[in-house]
Amino acid sequence: MNMLAHPEPVVLSVRGVEKTFNRGKAGERRGLAGVDLTLHHGDFAIVIGSNGAGKSTLLSAIAGDFVPDAGAITIAGKDVTTRPVHQRAALVSRVFQDPMRGTAAGLTVEENLAIALRRGGRRNLTNAISARRRKTFVEALEPLGIGLEKRLDTNVDLLSGGQRQALSLVMAILIEPAVLVLDEHCAALDPRTAEAVMNATISAVRAARITTLMVTHNMQHAIDYGNRLVMMHEGRLEFEAGGEAKRALTIPSLVSRFRSADDKLLLVR
Repeated sequence: MNMLAHPEPVVLSVRGVEKTFNRGKAGERRGLAGVDLTLHHGDFAIVIGSNGAGKSTLLSAIAGDFVPDAGAITIAGKDVTTRPVHQRAALVSRVFQDPMRGTAAGLTVEENLAIALRRGGRRNLTNAISARRRKTFVEALEPLGIGLEKRLDTNVDLLSGGQRQALSLVMAILIEPAVLVLDEHCAALDPRTAEAVMNATISAVRAARITTLMVTHNMQHAIDYGNRLVMMHEGRLEFEAGGEAKRALTIPSLVSRFRSADDKLLLVR
């Protein structure tokens, strides 16, 4: 049967990716069990699943934290299956759940942003900060609405966790990556900051049409955001929905797809 071509190019292709940690040892754990996923330019995929389902492991595979036992990962037409994190830095940006992981505490806000501008190249500050770039930094920070644009000279270790997470997001999207991966990036924030960071995320993703995967345990966010939804269980993709099918989803319909009462209790919170 002839199929119409997708109007947007493929940006991320995950094919048959498998990963088992501590193979052959007492703590052996299967992280990914033959995952297949294709995202096109501008797709915003929400990834849900119970604890241990493989959500963060999938994001780590895409970011390059480990080499899969089997399968292949292609980003923007480049086979990155065996490339480490630093060799994918120009293609993949990531924001972690822990606000402390995405920034350099001993540097100022503007120094962190200057490093982000050089993602994928040499990471130094030589000729990295200028009046023009400070203007760029201010314009990138202002939409957050939390005053970071007035604290460019502040050391990051003096910022709150929420401010650091907001800075991490801006650093991740400052040079538009091919793929943005968000690992529960609002889960550890207070409600006001979480709302600011989420609003900034949605605005940036929509404006630049960045291909994005966002892991969340928040079922309302899974319903409200993104044009794709992926549900994982035991290292596999159990369910996908896009377009009208995703728009028709409800929280009860999502919860009903989980295999056990334990999974449902973990997710409804």
